[in-house]
Amino acid sequence: MTPRPGDRDKEEFVARFGGVFEHSPWIAEETYDRGGVADNAAGLHGAMCQAMRAAGRARQLALIRAHPDLAGKLAIEGSLTEASKSEQASAGLDSCTKEEFERLSRLNAAYLERFGFPFILAVKGSTKEIILAAMEARLNNDAEAEFETALAQIERIARFRLEVIFGETSE
Repeated sequence: MTPRPGDRDKEEFVARFGGVFEHSPWIAEETYDRGGVADNAAGLHGAMCQAMRAAGRARQLALIRAHPDLAGKLAIEGSLTEASKSEQASAGLDSCTKEEFERLSRLNAAYLERFGFPFILAVKGSTKEIILAAMEARLNNDAEAEFETALAQIERIARFRLEVIFGETSE
């Protein structure tokens, strides 16, 4: 029988779930410390999101900034995490035309300039067209709304990643 995540020690828990939130294992550490372990994606997702939401704004901003640009420099260099690489490929971002790539690059730069952090979208089920339209639309948001939108999108990404780890699906 596979031990439940709650039965694992902290090091094993963080090794298994530390990558759910991009380059931010502190969320798994704090979730464990708060006793928020669960044996399913929904339960663990809720506990991890509580830990993320309880963090101060500086940590939340660092979390947002830990995410790569969509079809950006890290993708070109092949330096994305395996999860990000798979997610971006599922939306066709690994097969952009030159024009699409240039448009994404311009939008990524404009977004970063306006908000000070990368555009984040849970791309599962999206297409390049949907992503480009979302980027253009969200450039019109105010900074506070976009900060909250970025955190909500990060929560969606985390849910999808936990479902993969647990072998569950919600959509």
